[in-house]
Amino acid sequence: MKALVIAILAAATLTACTTAEKTASGAGVGAAVGAIATNSAGGAVVGALIGGFGTYLATTADGRCQYRNSRGQVYTTRCHWR
Repeated sequence: MKALVIAILAAATLTACTTAEKTASGAGVGAAVGAIATNSAGGAVVGALIGGFGTYLATTADGRCQYRNSRGQVYTTRCHWR
């Protein structure tokens, strides 16, 4: 059952479009894994931080980020923070 939950959350991470969505999904997967692994709220928090930050770094490693404009179109350009 635990493996199924993790697989579903991981699949949600892959379907995210923008950098923010991917980071949020990574944090969700990390929280689930942390909670399952440690059976505590503290483990969930640590997992969320690691999962979110790790996903963010992996997504922006090439210096390009995906954004969604007001019309809902997703585009890729240089990250604003660089």
